[in-house]
Amino acid sequence: MIFDVSDEAYDRFMGRYSARLAPAFADFAGVAEGQRTVDVGAGTGALAAELARRGEAAAAEPSPRFAAALRRRHPALDVREAPAEALPWPDASFDAALAQLVVSFVADAAAAVREMRRVVRRGGVVALCMWQEDGLELAGPLRAARQAAMPDGPAPRPLPYRSEGELRDLLAGADLHDLATAQLEVQSEYASFDEFWEAALAAVGPDTFWLRELEPERQAAARAAAYDALGEPDGRFVLRGRACAARGVV
Repeated sequence: MIFDVSDEAYDRFMGRYSARLAPAFADFAGVAEGQRTVDVGAGTGALAAELARRGEAAAAEPSPRFAAALRRRHPALDVREAPAEALPWPDASFDAALAQLVVSFVADAAAAVREMRRVVRRGGVVALCMWQEDGLELAGPLRAARQAAMPDGPAPRPLPYRSEGELRDLLAGADLHDLATAQLEVQSEYASFDEFWEAALAAVGPDTFWLRELEPERQAAARAAAYDALGEPDGRFVLRGRACAARGVV
């Protein structure tokens, strides 16, 4: 899946979580100072920026808009517009390859992990993380909004690779060794419900793509349902995200 949305819109909705997740994920993957690493499916660059702080970083991103944003934001990065299943680097180019919040959206996850393994040197690390099923607290109010606006609509398609076991099996299938898994938790603060709702309206992704297509009456019903599901917050509130992560050694 290629997200056709501005980098600013993505950052207001999901980037606020991925930026907080990146340091914890890089720590879990064991990324050390001075290593050469690649962020696969880099999006707007939350993880790539963290990897660049630790060493020499590269980034693969299939979305032309996000790839352009990466080059603009991080001119020192080696950015390639490419899918995870066809990484444009030679074998054994990196000490580690990481994919944050990506593997559920690629066309062929097994092929993507094989490519990540290919571009990592012997003894290097391949690591994946995704939000756990029901791990994002923002998903609950958005489900309530969808049900209120489209009570007879189809249920959202469940995404794969949302558990530690699934990620571990994916790495094992690519002949990676010394497998390990973990849960990583982050949180984001919102100044108001309006900030939450406007971020959801601006984003295009599996949780929100349907929102902007609603006529005004249904959109108002969706907004009211989300507000109620959040407990009718008056002022600031915090939502949490819980990710599953897995790593393996080449």
